[in-house]
Amino acid sequence: MSVFDEKRAELDRFEFMMGVERGRLAVALDLLTDSLIMVGQHGVYCASSRNPAKPALDLQAVLAGIEGAKALIQSVMEELRAQREAGRAESGLVG
Repeated sequence: MSVFDEKRAELDRFEFMMGVERGRLAVALDLLTDSLIMVGQHGVYCASSRNPAKPALDLQAVLAGIEGAKALIQSVMEELRAQREAGRAESGLVG
């Protein structure tokens, strides 16, 4: 089953509220956030032997990758919003 089937209700809701592109990015952010939570919970049980206050190095790498992906998606969403607002301003629809 694809993500489009699994998350159909969320996709429909966010695409309606934000447009197709930003809606799909919002659902992707939710999926990444859920993944961060699961990896973070796993990190509690898989602590680093060098520093027990931190997760194991492989989990730290996964967390950093997911957080980086979230930052990139957020920047794209912001850019799309800015482009939409610029288009409205050019057409005189601001207000």
